[in-house]
Amino acid sequence: MELDYIENVNGHDDNIVRLFNFNRAEAILFRDLLQDTIIDKRQKLDLEKVDFITGCNCNLIFGLFKTDEGILTKDNKTFFCILTLEGFKNMIKLIEPFCLKESRSYQYLYDIDNPTDLFFCPSAT
Repeated sequence: MELDYIENVNGHDDNIVRLFNFNRAEAILFRDLLQDTIIDKRQKLDLEKVDFITGCNCNLIFGLFKTDEGILTKDNKTFFCILTLEGFKNMIKLIEPFCLKESRSYQYLYDIDNPTDLFFCPSAT
């Protein structure tokens, strides 16, 4: 699984942080990591410290907050995905289809009015 940031992805100042290039087994590992670290233990999850995820040009840290804020950054290198517990539970539901079978589909992992989206895509395109 790889992680990168694409600025102004569509010419309308929309950006994406993308988790991509993974298979079903890595989708399961990622889902279980979110469940265990954030939902069960209520801890931050720093993807830079996850051995099966390679950061290409950025890092992403997940953390709980009282409101769903989405992805925030100050430097376009370190990103923070800040969601409520319910927001992370919903994210796990959105990841679940990728855990059931190999897929070439994709999914945005939250629906928040924010200039940076979190994109989950098993292929590299």
